[in-house]
Amino acid sequence: MGLPEILIEFKAKAETAVRRSQNGIVAVILSDDTKTGDSNLSYKYNYEADIDKSDWSAVNLDYLNKIFLGTPKCVLVERIAASDDYEAALARLKYKHWNWLTVPGIEKRIGDAATIQQWIIAQRAAKKTFKAVLPATENTGNFNDEGIVEFATDNIKVGAKTYSVCEYCARIAGLLAGLSMTESATYQVLPEVDGIAESETPDDDIDSGKLILINDGEKVKIARGVNSLHILSGDKTADMKKIKIIEGMDLMRDDIRTTFENNYIGINNSYDNKIMFVAAVNQYFDSLVRQGVLYDEYENAADIDVNAQREWLAEKYDISEYTDDQIRKAKTGSFVFLIASVQFVDAIEDLRFAINME
Repeated sequence: MGLPEILIEFKAKAETAVRRSQNGIVAVILSDDTKTGDSNLSYKYNYEADIDKSDWSAVNLDYLNKIFLGTPKCVLVERIAASDDYEAALARLKYKHWNWLTVPGIEKRIGDAATIQQWIIAQRAAKKTFKAVLPATENTGNFNDEGIVEFATDNIKVGAKTYSVCEYCARIAGLLAGLSMTESATYQVLPEVDGIAESETPDDDIDSGKLILINDGEKVKIARGVNSLHILSGDKTADMKKIKIIEGMDLMRDDIRTTFENNYIGINNSYDNKIMFVAAVNQYFDSLVRQGVLYDEYENAADIDVNAQREWLAEKYDISEYTDDQIRKAKTGSFVFLIASVQFVDAIEDLRFAINME
């Protein structure tokens, strides 16, 4: 029978999502031989001041500093030896709770970005809500997934140092993790950056799913908060190209799953209990409307999925004479079939302002 199934399908017109007000968690894999032979491979830092500087190389301490500039809730670090691949670190991260992954040393390992990409895609298919910031380089190939942010700005000057696109993925991951539920990454300023290699085709880059930095003459900032999804198919829609929307979807999925697992799995699968869970979800949606996460002029409601129940029942019984109400109240084994329709509030990013002169 396997584990109890919690299938909360995320479709464009039927999303189940939540926005937490707390900051996100960054996971980072660092290649470091500073403490060779140390059995401790996993670290958790709530603040930059928690870091023992003797544990890490100067380069890796700088990466950690860049992550904390974005004020994430905390940072999980997985140490690997310089000669190791990422498999063991990914295996350790699989069963931990985090939001954004960064691997700032990935440019030294041809093909490993694709490995990280495929791992993220596989975890998301298994209902995890992991995401990663990966660099756009000639070694990384083409990304096209809402769980991957493809950072594409190189030669980032900070004081006397110049960072590669790979190295500065750490800063971007920290920034994204630190954004609140009502903020977009678009036009987020990186005040420490003095200069960048500017894109000659910024619109094309954005349309192809690349997150780039721009310089407006006064400050360097993110051009638009997009992930790498740019070729739409199946249930993927244009709003899923936005980091802000995917963050909302992911956090809502986590909250609904946690509520279901903690409060409903194991109780009787009666119609009354199903309706109780639906009512709890709808109350949750209402709170998101009040917080400005869901659109207040939309219904934003969950209910029993009568069509899904009909299909499940039809595989086992003759229901040709069942009414919709009988289908709705029928026993469905250990399964709970729900459907929801919500609309997220996007951020203000574009202005069309016609001024008529008379």
